[in-house]
Amino acid sequence: MSPSPQQNHLLASLPCEVQQRLFPYLKPVTLPLGKVLYESGEIQHQVFFPTDAIISLLNVMENGASAEIAVVGHEGLIGVSLFMGGESTPSRALVQSAGSALKLSASRLKAEFDRHGELLLLLLRYTQSLITQMAQTAVCNRHHSIDQQLCRWLLLSLDRLPGNQLVMTQELIANMLGVRREGVTDAAGKLQKLGVIEYHRGHISVLDRPRLEALCCECYAVVKKETDRLLPWHPNNLTTGN
Repeated sequence: MSPSPQQNHLLASLPCEVQQRLFPYLKPVTLPLGKVLYESGEIQHQVFFPTDAIISLLNVMENGASAEIAVVGHEGLIGVSLFMGGESTPSRALVQSAGSALKLSASRLKAEFDRHGELLLLLLRYTQSLITQMAQTAVCNRHHSIDQQLCRWLLLSLDRLPGNQLVMTQELIANMLGVRREGVTDAAGKLQKLGVIEYHRGHISVLDRPRLEALCCECYAVVKKETDRLLPWHPNNLTTGN
């Protein structure tokens, strides 16, 4: 089944007249696990609106080491630098959880953005929420334990998925967090012993979300509160105009 624009919160929240101008040019794409949507420094020619995939934005060092600075799912888009005027970014966009997205050419997005209407306002608010997530991630990685970082990462990922399960190896989680795999193994083991998660061969099931939130640092709540404030979801229906 092809992804629907209504699955992406930004697209669904646009006024119907904007949807009518953009939706005919959206193209569905399948995003397999590990696919790179753009590399550091590459000129970007299109934006991606995830519908049920999760994309990690990673900063990559000269030696190949990397750390996640933000995650993007159905609440946002990949390609902020296009409408901010930078055209490229020093980060890498990597598919963290496989799924689908809708892509739109840079020219179409910029043409609508330059109308200085609802799309401009919506994307600027989204950019502020993304900056908040990046800043809070930096603080969390500096001041909080691996256990707390893992809780934050799990919660942010869950918010962008329809269920309570993630497919992710401990090695990939370690790469995302920029920590040693042994640290992730130990943190995941503690959560499993507490009955918060169940982990088996790369499949993580969250069994007790309230407990997971209680064990997390304040960083997740800060990001969620700001995202909810800036991007309250009020979907508009293209066919009915409601």
